[in-house]
Amino acid sequence: MRTLLLRLEPVIWLLFGAGIMVGTILLPGYLLTVGLGAPLGWLPEGALSFDRAHGLAAHPVGRVVLLALIALPLWKGAHHTRALMVDWLGHGVDGAVGGLLYAIAAVGSVLAILAVLAI
Repeated sequence: MRTLLLRLEPVIWLLFGAGIMVGTILLPGYLLTVGLGAPLGWLPEGALSFDRAHGLAAHPVGRVVLLALIALPLWKGAHHTRALMVDWLGHGVDGAVGGLLYAIAAVGSVLAILAVLAI
């Protein structure tokens, strides 16, 4: 398993880096808008209505953004958790823990793709 992880390392780092970018740029803005803007009345009426949100999510660009908001943070979390487990438990568990965490991120990404395509 460790050899496979080493071969996939560039792809994993690409997804990890993209997850960091999404997590630090797009996700806070989304959370501030939905988590603070709507409850405090800063948004115009109907801004977060179902029809408008569905229209944005059904647009091709909206689908890509929605998929990025769901899938890429999974890879970021998997990579950070792998590093944490290696720090705690040593390099002996790296192959098993890394394989499990990246498999969870891959399954979550596939489910996100299916969910976004179903919109």
